[in-house]
Formats: sequence, C-alpha cells, structure tokens
Amino acid sequence: MDVIVQQKLNSDPKMTNYLKENSYWYKELNRNSDNYNLFLKAMKEKYHLKVVDKINDAIDNIDMISSILDALK
Repeated sequence: MDVIVQQKLNSDPKMTNYLKENSYWYKELNRNSDNYNLFLKAMKEKYHLKVVDKINDAIDNIDMISSILDALK
C-alpha cells in the first residue's frame, strides 16, 4: 500500500474504523492504490456522509422541530 494512502487512512478515524470492520479492503488497497476512491465511496455510503444524506438529515431535523412547535401551540 502506498504511503500516501496509509496517511490518508490514518488521518480520519472513520476510515480507520471502516477498514477494521471491512478488512477485505486491505487486500484491495494493497493490490492497487487506485481503489482508494472506491473505498472512500463505500465508507461514505455506510456512514451516510454523502451530501444527499446530509441534506436528508437536515430536512428531517426541520420536520421534527416544526412538529414540536406545532405541538406546543
């Protein structure tokens, strides 16, 4: 595995944790460092870190707050 990829993996605790939970990525990253982008995509899908997920979370929070305010009226 490239040193640059190792540094990227060690810089983020979520990446390290995902790598521990899904150890097959060690093999993929050792074979080809270009698989880092695939790894990153899979990690973002698992931990809901995509932009779409963040927008959905914000909408859910707004809905919850509006529901609470409606109940207090």
